Amino acid sequence: MRSKVRVLVVDDSALVRQTLAEVLSSDPGIEVVATASDPYFAARKMSKLYPDVITLDIEMPRMDGLTFLKKIMSQKPLPVVICSAQTGEGSEAAMRALELGAVEVIHKPKLGTKKFIEESRLLICDAVKAAAQAKLGKLKQQPFMEVDPKLTADAVLPKSSSRVHHQTEKIIVVGASTGGTEAIKVFLESLPDDAPGVVIVQHMPEHFTGAFARRLDGICRMSVREAKNGDPVVPGRALIAPGNHHMLLKRTSSHYEVEINDGPLVCRHRPSVDVLFRSAAKYAGKNAIGIIMTGMGDDGARGLKEMKEAGAFTIAQNEATSVVFGMPNEAIKRGAADLVLPLQKIGREVLNLCEVNPGQTKGVAEAALRGNL
Repeated sequence: MRSKVRVLVVDDSALVRQTLAEVLSSDPGIEVVATASDPYFAARKMSKLYPDVITLDIEMPRMDGLTFLKKIMSQKPLPVVICSAQTGEGSEAAMRALELGAVEVIHKPKLGTKKFIEESRLLICDAVKAAAQAKLGKLKQQPFMEVDPKLTADAVLPKSSSRVHHQTEKIIVVGASTGGTEAIKVFLESLPDDAPGVVIVQHMPEHFTGAFARRLDGICRMSVREAKNGDPVVPGRALIAPGNHHMLLKRTSSHYEVEINDGPLVCRHRPSVDVLFRSAAKYAGKNAIGIIMTGMGDDGARGLKEMKEAGAFTIAQNEATSVVFGMPNEAIKRGAADLVLPLQKIGREVLNLCEVNPGQTKGVAEAALRGNL
């Protein structure tokens, strides 16, 4: 019999605490052991109840959530799911929370919070169960309940045997979920400013992907930005799918570009890694390198297999460096990965596969950027 994930809910709103507790308790795999109105009360309950996961608001009295999160991660790491009503600058705070070690961030609206939480039961319960799996130091992994995906990539892009692979320029496509914000940061930091174009799907709420891209753009040698419909994929640039929108790779007569659309949820996600990977299989084939990283569930596993069958080289992040090994593991079990590598070695392998010669692609990138491609 699988043990339940024990959760402590921390929020200064009594209504939010009650609603979250009811929603989480409705899942047979989750037990809410306590609620707390601020970090001081939470700390006392943590020392007695030993929860597996904490849900944490950012704005709270006496001590804000980010300060409390930092203390947790520096003293006794524990999986934390941020559930915040902040927007605008709050999305920057959410990115800071991920940097400090939060496993997931859920955006709750300032108005209609109770209704949002009730309607987002599956999203919230999945986030908590994914967090329970997260490897934080010596934290023991907890079991979780899988929910079969409702739709495949067929709902957005039908599978086709006809593919266009004339272009020889390499394209890198990446998919990640839980733990992916840090994994993508590590990967992009390892690439030079003349690396082949990168297209990324990271499961992340709407409004957070822009802040994520801006933060990466400030620390990586490549240009990083949230993708817009029609953006070209050029050397030296990484495009991140906007939250709540699918991103597909397309090919014109002269270059690759991305298409952003509002199709249905695929594998219960939008954006979906499977959708991006299928489009890469169809339009790039052997010119693409597919990378599947840390994350819960199986989104991307089917698409990576399709990429491999289309001639692309495929890589899966290994278990030791994955926060949650679900997505890479599913891809590996399906025979979709040509290589299984630790996170720190993926960038170097990609450059070897692309045979990047410093300066060779830089001129192409600069010319494309000057032309506002």
